[in-house]
Amino acid sequence: MYQNKTHSVPNRIVSFSQPYLRPIVRGKAKTPTEFGAKVDISQAAGFLRIERLSFEAFNESVDLIPAVERYKERTGHYPERVLVDQIYRTRENRAFCKKHTIRLSGPKLGRPKKDQTVDKQVESQDNRDRIQIEREFSLAKRCHGLGLIRTRLATTTLTSIALSIVSLNLSKIQRDFLCAIFREVFLAPIELFYQSEASSFEKLSFVQ
Repeated sequence: MYQNKTHSVPNRIVSFSQPYLRPIVRGKAKTPTEFGAKVDISQAAGFLRIERLSFEAFNESVDLIPAVERYKERTGHYPERVLVDQIYRTRENRAFCKKHTIRLSGPKLGRPKKDQTVDKQVESQDNRDRIQIEREFSLAKRCHGLGLIRTRLATTTLTSIALSIVSLNLSKIQRDFLCAIFREVFLAPIELFYQSEASSFEKLSFVQ
């Protein structure tokens, strides 16, 4: 750095035990720079999917179009809407969504027109639905080991992160399965009982 008169060195080692780690500038007040893997995750039908996982810093906005195309390959159609953060609302992503009639959440570019009407109810619903993936991140860190990665090798670290996402998806499958059993075993007889009582009352009223 002294000889080249620079303030940074590409691919510099910041940890002797984990030389593959790179500093990632996040700009947060508490931790402006973080060290570790950066993961870009999408959510569809309640399940999480890793779109990109790397120790290098990257711009996640370029992952939107490939993620949407992979969604089309899995389901056979494009999604009706895509709920994203501000960093994903680039001109390229907006043009892609407009071309395929996909509604991209968030305000439009430029200054809003005077006669432009914004559906506050749709915007509020999009914000509430987008918070779901933030909640899943928090749940993965607290309950599925994503915030307690203690591995040293790069391969085992990436595997631990992937297993945390798999564990979170499995917990959703288990939760949905148990809820279905609960509805069938407990709620269905109760609903059937009330329906029979209501029909008996209607018949009695009809007779009167």
